[in-house]
Amino acid sequence: MFTGIVTDVGRVRAVRDTHRDRRFEIETAFDLSTVAIGASINHSGCCLTVVETGEGWFAVEVSGETLEVSTLGDWTAGRRVNLERAARVGDELGGHIVSGHVDGIGEVLSVEEEGGSHRVRIRAPRPLHRFIAPKGSITLEGVSLTVNEVDDDVFGVNLIGHTWEMTTLGGLSPGARVNLEIDMLARYLARWRETA
Repeated sequence: MFTGIVTDVGRVRAVRDTHRDRRFEIETAFDLSTVAIGASINHSGCCLTVVETGEGWFAVEVSGETLEVSTLGDWTAGRRVNLERAARVGDELGGHIVSGHVDGIGEVLSVEEEGGSHRVRIRAPRPLHRFIAPKGSITLEGVSLTVNEVDDDVFGVNLIGHTWEMTTLGGLSPGARVNLEIDMLARYLARWRETA
C-alpha cells in the first residue's frame, strides 16, 4: 500500500523487452541498501516489484497486462517517473490509501495557471468516471490529489507549486496520457450498491 506522496522522481535508464513482458531499469536517489529484492515501489501509479539493484538504480519487470492498461507501454529511456516506497505501519498517511493498481488512463484536456497553482482538467475513461466525486481523492501518476470539480467524464484538480515542481506533473500538457487510480473507498461503495 502507498499514500500517494512522491518521495523521489526517478528516470528510466534502460528498457528491454522479454517475450511479452518488459524490463525497466530506474535511476533513483533512494538508499538502495534499504531496498530489498521483492520490495514494492509505486512507479507513476503502478506498483512494481524490484528484481535487481545496482549502484543508483534498480530493475522491475512489467507484464503485458500492465503495459496494456497503463501508460508504461509508452515509457522509453529518459522518462521521468514518480516514485514512492511502500508505506509501513506507523508511517504518516499524508495522502490517501493507494493500492498502486491503475484503473484507467486519463487524457489531459487543459493546464492553466491559477495564482501560484495550476488547474488541470482531465477526461476519465467511461465507466470509470462514475467513481470520481468532487472533494474526493484520486491518484494521478501516483500522486494523491483532491478532485475539485466533476462535469460528466471530465474532472479538475489543482496542483500547488510544490506538487508542480517536485513531481512529474509539472510537465503535463494537453493531450498527455496519465495513469488514474480511483479512491478505494469509492470502488467498494459502488460495488456494494450494485450487489445490494
